[in-house]
Amino acid sequence: MATPLVRLAPLDLIRGFVAVGRRMSVTLAAEDLCLTQSAVSRQIHSLEDALGVSLFHRGYRSISFTPAGERLFRTADGVVRQLQDAFEAITRPAEKQPVTITASIGVTALWLLPRLSELQQRYPALDVRVAANDKLLDLRAEGIDLAIRYAGIANAPAGATRLFDETIVAVASPSLGLARVDADALAHHVLIEFDGQRRPLLRWSDHLSALGLAETKPRSMLHLNHYDQVVQAALAGQGIALGRAALVEPLIAEGKLVALDGGKGKPSGHAYWLVQAETTARQDVREVAQWIVEQARSAAEPLVSASPAPARSTAPAHGIPAERAGGPAIEIEAAAAAGEGVALS
Repeated sequence: MATPLVRLAPLDLIRGFVAVGRRMSVTLAAEDLCLTQSAVSRQIHSLEDALGVSLFHRGYRSISFTPAGERLFRTADGVVRQLQDAFEAITRPAEKQPVTITASIGVTALWLLPRLSELQQRYPALDVRVAANDKLLDLRAEGIDLAIRYAGIANAPAGATRLFDETIVAVASPSLGLARVDADALAHHVLIEFDGQRRPLLRWSDHLSALGLAETKPRSMLHLNHYDQVVQAALAGQGIALGRAALVEPLIAEGKLVALDGGKGKPSGHAYWLVQAETTARQDVREVAQWIVEQARSAAEPLVSASPAPARSTAPAHGIPAERAGGPAIEIEAAAAAGEGVALS
């Protein structure tokens, strides 16, 4: 049962504790709070008395958390940061807010960023912030307006708009001269493996079993833990990769990748969804949401076309197209976690 509000420690004590925990110094925390060192020390002692536990080990000119102190700090620091953000948003002068979009690092690099120039052209005064992150973020807590998330078709996020289904197709650089995945291709080429969280058919063991090649060993494997790295390695001619059709289709259309086995993809039973943080969103957020839906639907029509393998070439593979400069302000953040979040990619 949660502690009643009347028994919670005063916010001043929590603020003093967080300030010391962030700096691991009573002196520096006192400077941050514009208090005397003795005043901050009294706050810490008062909080310890209220809780009945020690929060810090006191050493010679140093302090460190006790187990109880570390546990309290992990929660209190996050809560105080949210309060700081909320106070800033409420008290600062009204200013134009960017539309913030989050997606996994792979989806951001391969699908979203190459399309942003069109959004800039449609809405020249729009400011956009892209938060590329492989963790499942709390949209309201992080100040995010829109999220592109990944989930099973039977487990769609509540209120989400379906963007496109996931279809898996083997791809390679034209320089490898391949047309299909068969025993000969496996004997002479590297398989590029995505080492993120296991996804249906996105592991080579699953894909080869579906092709009846479960017992056939490849020449070697290249393991990468971010999906955009998998695609970059395929573009560089380092081996055969399993492509998410909606993400690699532009690269196939431009001739930078070849869809093997006639471009016949295998549905995974999962899809990408657009989630809006607020039911009643700002006009600019609604416009960006509509643009994302339009982009997904226009891209889904010619999903993957069969591409004959051209003659071998020694020309270097081209990279993923970079977003061009100019237009409205675009802020891009990237953060990785171990594996990819279930509701991201």
